[in-house]
Amino acid sequence: MALGLGVQAFSPRGAISIASTSLVEEKRGSAIPERQCERVAFARRISPHELLQLCSSRERENAVGVRFRRRKRNVIAAGAPAPPPPSQIDRPLVGSMAPNFEAEAVHHQEFIKVKLSNYIGKKFVVLFFYPLNFTFVCPTELTAFSDRYGEFQKLDTEVLAVSSDSVFSHLAWIQTDRKSGGLGELNYPVVSDLTKAITKAYRVLLPDQGISLRGLFIIDKEGIVQHATINNLAVGRNVDEALRLVQAVQYVKVHPDELCPAGWQPGEHGIKPDPKHFAAV
Repeated sequence: MALGLGVQAFSPRGAISIASTSLVEEKRGSAIPERQCERVAFARRISPHELLQLCSSRERENAVGVRFRRRKRNVIAAGAPAPPPPSQIDRPLVGSMAPNFEAEAVHHQEFIKVKLSNYIGKKFVVLFFYPLNFTFVCPTELTAFSDRYGEFQKLDTEVLAVSSDSVFSHLAWIQTDRKSGGLGELNYPVVSDLTKAITKAYRVLLPDQGISLRGLFIIDKEGIVQHATINNLAVGRNVDEALRLVQAVQYVKVHPDELCPAGWQPGEHGIKPDPKHFAAV
């Protein structure tokens, strides 16, 4: 059957462009149903994978291995290409590379640049998001992490806080005394995410409000997210639990043949992934 329309076909080997010329379609010597040819002609710039979703099951079978023959050369259009691999956004953050970012921050009442990738190979990172400056739960969290910052340092771990406020708002809040609802001096950087790009990348953005949930992520020295928790706006986080989790992640890295069971505490042994373990419990 002759066609006079320009059609693009796609194969696993790449895009195949078919010019506006007379084509003859055949499948192993037998003609393709006319209605399918019409659909192919109609489906200009639609890949076979998308096209096959529109065809009946019989036509799908016929479409696989269809040969498009031009006057001067033969072009093979294979069946539907394999679906693309899942994108990064479809993968859980835990076990994946932490989304990198570079942003302005306030540290020791100065404006600085923070780049997450600078910590790879050097330190673990506790990255936590909070909704807004000058609120009520947030200052209790930020000051609690700051007061325990020395304990994170002993674990070779950096702490970074992130919100969608500007660095000027961060600075004003830090320069406000704690008794007046401020933070006072903090021992770690507070990152500004005005564009909300970081908040979106870590999937903690409330788009209808433009603020983040209380997400907390533990990132190892290889840049892999090892832990993630997300609290709703009204519930703050526990610094003791964050410290325990950092130590648990570090323990299984040092002891790769062991696991940390529920309630594991620093200083305790892990368990072996051996069925005999249950007999000893």
